Amino acid sequence: MEFRDLKKQYTQLKTDLDASIQKALLEANYISGPQVTELERQLAAYVGVKHCITCANGTDALSLAVMAWGIGAGDAVFVPDFTFFSTGEIVSFTGATPIFVDVEEDSFNISPDSLTEAIEAVLAEGRLIPRAVITVDLFGQPADYNRIRPIAEKYHLKILEDAAQGFGGAICGKKACSFGEIATTSFFPAKPLGCYGDGGAVFTDDDALAELIRSLRIHGKGTDKYDNVRIGLNSRLDTIQAAVLLVKLKAFAEYELQAVNEAAGRYTKLLAHLVKAPAVPEGYVSSWAQYSILLKDQQQREHIQSALKAANIPSMIYYRKPMHSQKAFAKTDCVKCDLSVTTSLCQRVLSLPMHPYLEEEEQRAVAEIIQKQVL
Repeated sequence: MEFRDLKKQYTQLKTDLDASIQKALLEANYISGPQVTELERQLAAYVGVKHCITCANGTDALSLAVMAWGIGAGDAVFVPDFTFFSTGEIVSFTGATPIFVDVEEDSFNISPDSLTEAIEAVLAEGRLIPRAVITVDLFGQPADYNRIRPIAEKYHLKILEDAAQGFGGAICGKKACSFGEIATTSFFPAKPLGCYGDGGAVFTDDDALAELIRSLRIHGKGTDKYDNVRIGLNSRLDTIQAAVLLVKLKAFAEYELQAVNEAAGRYTKLLAHLVKAPAVPEGYVSSWAQYSILLKDQQQREHIQSALKAANIPSMIYYRKPMHSQKAFAKTDCVKCDLSVTTSLCQRVLSLPMHPYLEEEEQRAVAEIIQKQVL
């Protein structure tokens, strides 16, 4: 059994993928080929925003956003404590200070109440200027933007939506990657929409920001590649990766998103009486980057993970260590509020095999092992 079965996906899409890659190879336009422009057009249309700017990876996408806003030393950027390292890393890289915020146990996403507490603490201290909040659509589900947006407006914060795991999610029909002034995603192979290497994208409705980000991703380019008007990055999506993503985006929109939600529904029916299964609020759609259950404690998780491994069933722990406990942030004053929910989640969370091609008998095998360990 595969944790995310990219082999099965390739078999399903092989004819179209091979043809699309072959076309890119024959045209020999490996950098900034027409497939990149077409992919950007289709991604923007799918999400429902004016501009999509592809780049080399999801971390660069986040970096381009904070660079475009001029965030740097003396600024505070609020980041969930329960997320992948790059969300906080890109803040520190600019010289700004990441302020870690607790999450909600039911959704794994940033807690609006904790966000308010952290903002007030920073303001009371008076050392940093609150500039932005990086929301993370964790495990495929959008954050609670209905509550976050008023907080951001009250404190004059920009919202950067980190939808590295959230592409395809939605709230009442509004798609992930459209909730922030800027939004980003990742095309790392295991993501809901993944390529065959690294890739990322930035989304915005702001014409001026889009123009600036297009410049920043190519060495601060002006009118041509030898006219450099600002310091930027070298962060372009390869044409071959765009060729892969054009095929995968079509499959994702036509049936993969529906299929992965059907698989999630089967898991929940099998597991909800045994463990705490993930919940999707009414009106929300998750793209299920991971299906993550919550167990009683770390010991129970270890027993279940060992039993799954003995049956050749993969599982993963996202995430073992809170952001505030990472050694890289040890000398940074990042903690302004209680982070106990995140600390608990790191000891109890376990992610199970999840992808659009997961079969019901495979899920039953997973559930049977968990049942034996729990009951």
